[in-house]
Amino acid sequence: MTTLKRHNKLYLTSESSEQSLEGTIHTVSMAVELRDPYTGGHQRRVADLACSIASQMGLDENCIHGVRLGAMIHDIGKIGVPAEILSKPSKLTPVEMQLIREHAAMGYNILKDIKFPWPIAEIAHQHHERIDGSGYPNRLRGEAILLEARIVAVADVVESMASHRPYRPTLGLQAAIDEIKNNRGTLYDSRVVDACLEVLASGFEFT
Repeated sequence: MTTLKRHNKLYLTSESSEQSLEGTIHTVSMAVELRDPYTGGHQRRVADLACSIASQMGLDENCIHGVRLGAMIHDIGKIGVPAEILSKPSKLTPVEMQLIREHAAMGYNILKDIKFPWPIAEIAHQHHERIDGSGYPNRLRGEAILLEARIVAVADVVESMASHRPYRPTLGLQAAIDEIKNNRGTLYDSRVVDACLEVLASGFEFT
């Protein structure tokens, strides 16, 4: 086999493996949506906004692609949360809220042994961490939080506040904007917030 043929074979094998991994992510995302339409739709919308933020920040295409795929299944751990809690049409109790919070660690445990070429498991693990160390599950601070997770964190908050939930009506986009503005540099990464505000100001809409 010539060097060129060997190179082409390796390239095709690598490309096939990557496509297989992406197919896995899409399948898992669809499974989550079938179980809980709110979570499934939320993940897709967060992925759209997160990619726009990453692009606005000037990240390279491979990184943006990883952000999209990670955001698409960032709440996969909610598979382990009872459906009646996820769809409860009233305020959650402290115990129920703690069960919800377990989803970040559960998502990481589901994904950690899959060899993705992007930090998919860590995005799921860290998307509720906060810059000042007040987040969960590991109370990471600042740069210790993966950049991709910081991006998904902001997109996650904006989508959650701007959308209807079983336990409350939508708070509105303006409330979401106020939230990330008021907590810029405290809870949320400053560069990510600035990029998000620019994306929203340019006319971004959830679909």
